[in-house]
Amino acid sequence: MDNKKYFFAVDLGATSGRTILGTLTDGMLEQEELTRFPNNLIETGGHFYWDIYALYFEMIRGLKEVARRGITLTSIGIDTWGVDFVFIGEDNAILRNPMAYRDPHTFGKMEEYLEKVVSRREVYDITGIQFMNFNSIFQLYAMQQAGNVAFQHCRKILFMPDALSWMLTGEEVCEYTIASTSEMLDPRTGDLSEKLIESVGLTREHFGRMVQPGTQIGVLTEEVQKITGLGAVPVIAVAGHDTGSAVAAVPAKNEQFAYLSSGTWSLMGIETKQAIINDRSYDLNFTNEGGVEGTTRFLKNICGMWLYERCRKEWPEEVRQLSHPELQGSAMQVEPFRSIINPDDDLFANPPSMIEAIQDYCRQTGQSVPEKPSEICRCIFDSLALRYRQVFQWLKEFADFDLHVLHIIGGGSLNKYLNQFTADALGVEVLAGPQECTAIGNIMMQAKAAGLVDDIWQMRSIIAHSVKMVRYEPSANASMWSEGYQKYIEIINKKG
Repeated sequence: MDNKKYFFAVDLGATSGRTILGTLTDGMLEQEELTRFPNNLIETGGHFYWDIYALYFEMIRGLKEVARRGITLTSIGIDTWGVDFVFIGEDNAILRNPMAYRDPHTFGKMEEYLEKVVSRREVYDITGIQFMNFNSIFQLYAMQQAGNVAFQHCRKILFMPDALSWMLTGEEVCEYTIASTSEMLDPRTGDLSEKLIESVGLTREHFGRMVQPGTQIGVLTEEVQKITGLGAVPVIAVAGHDTGSAVAAVPAKNEQFAYLSSGTWSLMGIETKQAIINDRSYDLNFTNEGGVEGTTRFLKNICGMWLYERCRKEWPEEVRQLSHPELQGSAMQVEPFRSIINPDDDLFANPPSMIEAIQDYCRQTGQSVPEKPSEICRCIFDSLALRYRQVFQWLKEFADFDLHVLHIIGGGSLNKYLNQFTADALGVEVLAGPQECTAIGNIMMQAKAAGLVDDIWQMRSIIAHSVKMVRYEPSANASMWSEGYQKYIEIINKKG
């Protein structure tokens, strides 16, 4: 008889999603990808939307596969990207597909809100969240000002993982880590700020009950049980924000580490016991997002492999057919620091052409303009590593412990060139892996809810013994990277 406990993880990113089956056996984590699917942005009527029904369909497809195999699930957990949300109407139906954070409807609205509604400093003092124009508070303000009909008639607002959990269970919750991305949560009270909610014409009742990672939300509805062929499987609130799940899976030995969650976005930070909200963190626009077991993820969002992904889509077919190692290997033949950009410049938010945006930045700053794919790729990798160095130096100011190691997790942990650049630029040991950290964190939080592990450090110990990490030491190029960093600082100061 099979006595294993099986955990079903739904891991949704901004470009693709997966369903994963995980088990714990003899202190070792095992996982199997069941399904993989695209998460497509839908452009219509001048806006960008997510297809919530397509994502629900894919969850159901994965659950049907579990039932087909005759597996009894212990639980289900869902994690997604941050900030976006779904409107639920009085008739308990979804009021149109959710708008995507890449939609330009928030352009200029953050500045307008901070000038006319609540001041920039007050918002930061309440939330400790990095200012980004697509944060939930500014999306809601933009919708309020535009007379968005779904906004006007909603009964409940559910963040993406909570909306998908609601579709499975009928229970309306507000999971803490995903709520912290909204720029409406007060980390001191552990709940949404009524002042900020009311500033956009809403009330606390518009949001679900606050739950912490590891809480059971509910069980599959009779409808979902019938569709999938499964029983009343519990749905667990894992760290619903994918970065929250990813950081929970960092295979660190102790608290003295920094992490870089490397993917479409790069998120670099440290784990702290309390939010860090002061003049310096405000000036540098750092964020305090919720973590598991009451921790805070003190970090900075950096525009990561989004730059490379967008350029790759624009390159000719013969270039797109090259493998990532082939294309990136050709970039290593290009002169270092020939062209440098600030990855977080507004030019790169969602331009019609990423290639042209990079070239325009270089023209505006009087640099060599990259033309070939290898030159553009080298520009992106050099610039990301230099931006990482800048943010890492800031983190060292805030940490009350020494930082001598950086854990790189996520899909970017496979990028050996960028990983070595990062070790060289930062001058510290880099440990790369696991790649599938978000799914691992999701599964391990379910295992914790099931009583199979006691705390995050036991989780991390199991993960460290279950995955392979690749070590990168700083090479002999430290002086070269110091010179490159000085050029980077001069260029971003020139651009302003």
